[in-house]
Amino acid sequence: MDGQNIPVSIRLVTEIRELGEKAVTVVEESGSFMQRGNISVLRFEEQQEDQEKIHSLITISDDKVSIKRTGAVHMHQQFKKKQRTENMYRHTYGSIHMETHTDQITYQEPTNNQKGKLFISYTTKINGEGNRRHRLTLTFKEDTQ
Repeated sequence: MDGQNIPVSIRLVTEIRELGEKAVTVVEESGSFMQRGNISVLRFEEQQEDQEKIHSLITISDDKVSIKRTGAVHMHQQFKKKQRTENMYRHTYGSIHMETHTDQITYQEPTNNQKGKLFISYTTKINGEGNRRHRLTLTFKEDTQ
C-alpha cells in the first residue's frame, strides 16, 4: 500500500481547556490516506456553515506532525515533541499569532482492520496571551463502502 491513496473515514476530536472551561469540537469527514516510507499523509475537506471549504493536509513523520489548512482559513501548524513552534492563523476576521508547545505526540499506523490513531497534547498562546491546553485525537480507518 506504499504510495497509494486509500479512501478513509476520519474522526477528529479537539478539546480545548481555558480558564476552567472545556470546548470540544468533533469533525467527521471522508478523506484519503497515503503512506510513503516513514511518512503518513492524510487529506480531507471540512464544510463549515456559510463558509468555503477548509482543505486539511496532515503529514506525520518520525519527529514531527504538520497540519496545513487552506480555504476558509490559512495556517501551517507544526508539532515537535517538547518544542515550541510558531505560526499565523488567518481567517476572514483577521490574523492570529499562535505559539504552540507540544507535550506529547503518539501515532499508531493503521494495520489490518485496526484504525490509525494520532494523539497530540499541546499548549497554545494566542497573540502572546494566556495558555490554552489542547488535546487532538484523530482516528481513521479504511472506507470500505
